[in-house]
Amino acid sequence: MTAPTATRRSRFFQFSGIATISVFSVGILVLPAGTAGAEATAVGLGTAEPFAVLAGAGITNTGPTTLGGDIGTYPTPTITGVSDLTITGTNHGGDAVSQGAKPDVLTAYNTLAGQGPTQPTGDDLTGRTLVSGVYNSGSSIALSGTVTLDAQGDPDAVFVFQAGSTLITSSSSTVALINGTQACNVFWQVGSSATLGTNSVFRGNLLALTDITATTEATVEGRLLAINGAVTLDTNTVTIPTCAPPVTTTTPTTTTTTVPPDTATTTTTTVVPPVVTTTTTVVPPEVTTTTTVVPPEVTTTTTGTPVEATTTTPGPN
Repeated sequence: MTAPTATRRSRFFQFSGIATISVFSVGILVLPAGTAGAEATAVGLGTAEPFAVLAGAGITNTGPTTLGGDIGTYPTPTITGVSDLTITGTNHGGDAVSQGAKPDVLTAYNTLAGQGPTQPTGDDLTGRTLVSGVYNSGSSIALSGTVTLDAQGDPDAVFVFQAGSTLITSSSSTVALINGTQACNVFWQVGSSATLGTNSVFRGNLLALTDITATTEATVEGRLLAINGAVTLDTNTVTIPTCAPPVTTTTPTTTTTTVPPDTATTTTTTVVPPVVTTTTTVVPPEVTTTTTVVPPEVTTTTTGTPVEATTTTPGPN
């Protein structure tokens, strides 16, 4: 074998080895994308579940705000305007509970970001009626009016919204839920900051990588969870949604009864004569009593003067 031939073979094997490694590497890179084909699924929040508001860089509140759940912030523990807060849960401030909940929020955030396949949201969600699924925008998501989320009768339907940068809702905008949609099954994963407009009605769990701002009198049925940034509140109501338990459907049991073919049966009928009951009524004989009245003897005594017979002899004419 000549040197050039050996060289060509050596180069062939080297090229083949490189090609094999490259194909294998491409396979590894493509595989995760291929597994991201599931429909939208609800994400657990772990120890962050009880929090209505959880921040990373502090919480600022202005005006009377009601929070239906726990509140906390870590690593920055600062909370201002506490005197105007009505909290039905626990104020964890920057304690160990808040610290422990932050990694669970980050895990949920990454899980939501990885869900797919996705559908594009467009520039603005206003006027759209959306069914369960994963909706994605590489940049921002806007809501200037009303978007309607339709569960189509399935209370377990899940809605996931992925925003590459911001989420901005306008004043008096609304996230409406119909046909069994539950706010606990709606998730908003925001790559930077989120702002909820004045008097807006927002529903769902909002997980933002940086800041969350709820402007004056914005109402939230859900959670405000800011991983690295601050949460700013102003006369708001934030209520943790409660999911109804899953509906258990009982499949009716079908029983099949096999009836054997009829067998000829001879039936003998015995007629029992009726029992005759004779009722005899005894009438007591009539008793006749004959009473004989013997008339008393009547004695007639006649006393009188005998009448003298007078004989008249007619005379001669």
